[in-house]
Amino acid sequence: MRITALTLLCSIVLSPSLLHAQKQPPDPFLRWMDRIAQQQLDKRASVISAIRTVAEAERRKEWVRKTLLDILGGLPDYHGPLHARITGHIEADGYTIEKVIFESLPGFFVSADVYRPSQPGRYPGVLLQSGHTQEGKPEPQRLAANLALKGFVALAFDPIGQGEREQTYDPQLLGPAAGWSVPEHIQAGAQSLLLGEAVGRYFIWDAMRALDYLVSRSDVDSTRIGAAGCSGGGALTTFLGALDPRVKAVAPACYPNSYRLLFSGPDPDSEMSFPSFLERGLDVADFVELSAPTPWLIEATEEDYFTPAGAQLVFEEAQRWYRLYGAEDKLRFYVGPGPHGTPLASREAIYEWMIRWLNDGKGDFHEQPVRLYPNQDLWATRTGRVEDEPGSRKLYQLLLDDFHDKKKPGTTQEVLAELRTLGISSDGSSSAFQVLDEATRPWGRRQRIKFESEPGVEIEGILYLPDSPGRKPAVLALADKSPYFQAPTIDSLAERMAKAGRVVLVLEPRASVPEDADRPFLGDWLANSRANQIGRNLPAMRAHDILRGVDLLAARSDVDSTSIRALARGVRGIWLLLAAAADTRIKKIWLDRTPYSLRVALETTMNNDLLDAVIPGFALHWDLEDLTKAMENRSVIWTDPSNWMNRIVPLPSPFRYRYILGDTTDLSDEQNNAFVDELIK
Repeated sequence: MRITALTLLCSIVLSPSLLHAQKQPPDPFLRWMDRIAQQQLDKRASVISAIRTVAEAERRKEWVRKTLLDILGGLPDYHGPLHARITGHIEADGYTIEKVIFESLPGFFVSADVYRPSQPGRYPGVLLQSGHTQEGKPEPQRLAANLALKGFVALAFDPIGQGEREQTYDPQLLGPAAGWSVPEHIQAGAQSLLLGEAVGRYFIWDAMRALDYLVSRSDVDSTRIGAAGCSGGGALTTFLGALDPRVKAVAPACYPNSYRLLFSGPDPDSEMSFPSFLERGLDVADFVELSAPTPWLIEATEEDYFTPAGAQLVFEEAQRWYRLYGAEDKLRFYVGPGPHGTPLASREAIYEWMIRWLNDGKGDFHEQPVRLYPNQDLWATRTGRVEDEPGSRKLYQLLLDDFHDKKKPGTTQEVLAELRTLGISSDGSSSAFQVLDEATRPWGRRQRIKFESEPGVEIEGILYLPDSPGRKPAVLALADKSPYFQAPTIDSLAERMAKAGRVVLVLEPRASVPEDADRPFLGDWLANSRANQIGRNLPAMRAHDILRGVDLLAARSDVDSTSIRALARGVRGIWLLLAAAADTRIKKIWLDRTPYSLRVALETTMNNDLLDAVIPGFALHWDLEDLTKAMENRSVIWTDPSNWMNRIVPLPSPFRYRYILGDTTDLSDEQNNAFVDELIK
């Protein structure tokens, strides 16, 4: 195996502490979460370093497998027929491409291409996972065709949301309404979390069922099976190699990376990362170690954002495990040239690895030129969409079925206990704050402040302080930056309430600097994902921030602590509802254009900002109406309730509606004023 100079350099200079010190994230909230992640990784490292024997390694492997399946939500319990059918052929030079459709679950169609040698025989098989190209299975076709020419049967299939399996295809757009594959994955990831599952379970299951099909073929030797893939395909290859013992040679590229660097770097999307992964004591090396001593080729590229340095950490830890098994030759690390991807040198390293471990070392690893086919030529369906197949189902429908199978109503006392478990409540202690700047207004003062919500987490707000003497009722309002809301702004409402003699705090709960602001519908998905990985929940943390704002108000000498109200718009209303259910000091709340249900998000393929509201598994036992019930006799004003695409939904009382939205008539202002008056009276 050829090793680049960069590989040798990495082996000399890298250590986890040095690597992490090289680049600290600029985002204060991300730095705070990263410190927690590094502490969890430190704890894991001490466990791993204590493993000295094969027996200890085997016990760890048993625990890792059980833990992975637990945080995935298990794998689907279905072993029915694949109903596989070949829908077409392409006769190429020296090999044949068969177009295949099979069902990984009833009605859940998988489109695939099988590349087989032209000569009859029984060959080793290789399953190829596609990266995040929108076309899916055509992406690894050069690799697949060359494997076929070298005496392998290679199967490339479309992952969920890619190729012929787009989940949000809109005939008016002639494309996916979510934009492309990654947003579709994140959409499905949020829905899965509602059920306490990781959406990766369905991606892994598709790959396992693809293996079922591959080993069922008469031209495949089921004892000689490999798996390879790059990027998102590298992640799925990693998971499959760990969890399916039928895979005898594994070659993931441009994904395996320690969360020492991955957490504050290119933290992957929903199907590539699992909730509570770090909190439960895991890192990416666990996938490699779980299958030891199965042969693994770990690949990276010199300029990849899944850095060679992070991949080197995975390799070096796993190397010690393979040494325990006397199998050091079964683990290799290769760094290819260039950016993210599998250049020629990396592809040839994969051919060499598969030939070595699946074909007794017989064959030439050098790549041959092959014809590359456009996406439509490789379609397994007539239209290029599996949803047009009779009986086809989408992932959201599977999740909805799963919800109905697993839901178990919880009581009000149980939901209150859950809120305490989530750490929403505050201890009521006074929040010391710093005044960043102050301005005088005709009605009083406006102060921009900063205070600590919990050790290491600072949040900002604006205090509106009327000049009138004595203790006054107070209102906490959540800042609103959403483009979906028209005037009046939260600031204008706050000023109106201050003129009416109320102390107002407009609060901005903790948040990360947006890294994907150009991706619609996803909200602060990356911060939510990272919080879930370390065992924290971002909506719950933001609800805690709200209660720390209540602490600040209640401690003021000019505030009547028995008369605190609050208001929020959009998905932020759910954070406020969580806070109000947890703390009786909030006497009344106004929710405006807030989604009225979590569970309704399971009924469609797309949702907006759902990750900003998801508490894993919460929807199995409660919905938002249960939080309003937990407030008992405290008042909730809920205006213009919305669905998860920000559309107003007609619902019966107690929901209330404006005549119109916006600020184009006096009537709109009159209605908003009426709601303000009702909140503060």
